[in-house]
Parts: sequence; C-alpha cells; structure tokens
Amino acid sequence: MARVGLTADRLVLAAADLADEVGFENVTVSALARRFGVKDASLYSHVRSLRELRTRVALLAGEEMIDLIADAVAGRAGKDALAAFAGAYREYALSRPGRYAATQIQIDQALVTGSRGFHRTAEITYGMLRAYGLDEPDLTDAVRLLRSTFHGYCALEATGAFGAPRDTGQSWDRAIDALHVLLEHWPRA
Repeated sequence: MARVGLTADRLVLAAADLADEVGFENVTVSALARRFGVKDASLYSHVRSLRELRTRVALLAGEEMIDLIADAVAGRAGKDALAAFAGAYREYALSRPGRYAATQIQIDQALVTGSRGFHRTAEITYGMLRAYGLDEPDLTDAVRLLRSTFHGYCALEATGAFGAPRDTGQSWDRAIDALHVLLEHWPRA
C-alpha cells in the first residue's frame, strides 16, 4: 500500500483494528508499518512514539465504548439503565478485545481530562447512578465497584475461565440483579 494518504487518524484506526486481531500488547509501530507496506520511520511523522499510538488507541476505544453505552441507556433509568449500561459494556469488551484492553491502560491525566470520551463517560455513568440517590463519595465508590465487577467478569469470560455449565449470560443477568439491589441499599457512611 502506498505511503500516500497516511494520517494520524488512519494509523490509529488501523492500530485499533490490529489490536482486535492480535491483542493490544502486540500492537507495535513495526507491525503497523507492515500493514501499510511502509518503513517504520514513515509512521513517525504522524505519531511520535509507540506510547502515543497506544494512548490514541485507548482514547478512540474509550469514545467508541461510551458511545455504545450512551445509545443503550438513552431514555432508561434505574435497573433498566444499569442493565443496558452493563450489557453495552460487556458487548464492547467481548466484541472488541484489543480496543477494550486499550481502555484499561493508564493514560496521562492531562490527556484524559481533555478528551471528549472522558467527560462523556463521567456524564453517562453518573447520570445512570443518579436514580440510586448516591452522592459523593458514594458515587465514586459505586463507579469503582461497577467497573471492577464488569471488567473482572468480562476478563474471565473472554478467557473461558468460567468452567461451570451454566450459561454465562444468565450469570451476568443475575450479577446485574445483585448490583441493582446493592445500589438500592447502598450503605451510607
């Protein structure tokens, strides 16, 4: 493929696709250059480093994920919103494994707070939790509980770590039911 037409956005999208194919940890400048049929050096005029490339993939993935979640929760509240949020989260994590892995990396806080995805994620997540009547610091604690539960479940499911014959979707639904009950009865400090 000719060098003409390479842009930072095109490289980031290709890196995100590559991450889904071979794993986020295997995305390198060399692998991306091979995909475009160019030398590694050709990419450095568009991205400064592998770290920048991976950060951009993480930001892209975060925006894609929250867009999916926002569409799912629109017009919903309470348990319906929680189930829609969780379902969209799980769908993204399982269907876009490399991109999802990118959303788990630590990013420079200045880049995160300036991103559209970060602000939208906070808005959608806190909006979904408002139905439960939580205030700070309980909101932050609830967000951390949900994220760790969703991430842990999806990570285990993606690797086939659930060995019981019960359908993982049914277990997921029961976990969401349990989280709803917990959020409704959140222990107040």
